Amino acid sequence: MALINPHINFNGNAEEAFGFYKSVFGGEFTKIIRFKDLAGFGIPVSANEENKIMYIALPIGKNFLLANDVPESLGKTNENENRSKISIMAESREEADKLFNGLSAGGQIEGPIGDSPWGSYFGCFRDKYGIEWIIEYNPEK
Repeated sequence: MALINPHINFNGNAEEAFGFYKSVFGGEFTKIIRFKDLAGFGIPVSANEENKIMYIALPIGKNFLLANDVPESLGKTNENENRSKISIMAESREEADKLFNGLSAGGQIEGPIGDSPWGSYFGCFRDKYGIEWIIEYNPEK
């Protein structure tokens, strides 16, 4: 079965955001590539972007959370638009609470975590970096 790995665009703060995500999920980054690492491939990189993130990967279970900073030459990513949601199916209520409370810290809760009308334990929010998350635990799965 194929795996789905969310990939997020940031406006220069991917490394900060991924440090935060790592503090919640744990684990270690499997890869970090900075724009300056592309210089060897003949790709011009401006001095103010050389330390920004070209690619970062954080394993979460069998999947990866991926991201990059958008180069200024491509314009800004609209952080207030609905860039889609990252949905996490937790293995317990306790894990759901831990992830919800950790990731929503400093963000905006859109739906407090609790029992949903469809039988799961569910909550959603926009984190402090503008990324939208759904945390869910379904005891029937």
